Amino acid sequence: GAYLMLHRIKKRVDVNRGKWIGVGGKFETNESPVDCLLREVKEETGLILERFSYRGIITFIYNNRPAEYMHLYTADRFSGTLKPCDEGELAWIPLTELEQLNLWEGDRIFLRLLAEGYPPFSLKLVYHNDDLLEAVLDNTILVDKKGRFS
Repeated sequence: GAYLMLHRIKKRVDVNRGKWIGVGGKFETNESPVDCLLREVKEETGLILERFSYRGIITFIYNNRPAEYMHLYTADRFSGTLKPCDEGELAWIPLTELEQLNLWEGDRIFLRLLAEGYPPFSLKLVYHNDDLLEAVLDNTILVDKKGRFS
């Protein structure tokens, strides 16, 4: 299998600049998570999702900006033609090669969970600037407050 990943290299000012991230974005007024998923995937990739699964929610806690909540989905059926994205370069990355990408440390955790078929989960990621301080999966500490994996 492979995931469609976005290499954020096009915007000069971008908190994700140089990183590989999944396709997605922010909610618009009155959108549900599914509405947002379908719209963002179509806008960023040109693809229309036909079959997708809810995989979990990520809570991002930051020292320098408000918390964010991200709903995770994977899709295994879609139509359309991949188009260029104005936020970066899109590429299909084999699951076996994800670890080699320039990823946020927290993203490494949830991408591994997704690739391993982990059931829907809640993951809390606490960052201080760009450093992952804590990761808690379904109330189990994976990374402690000093940034050490347990």
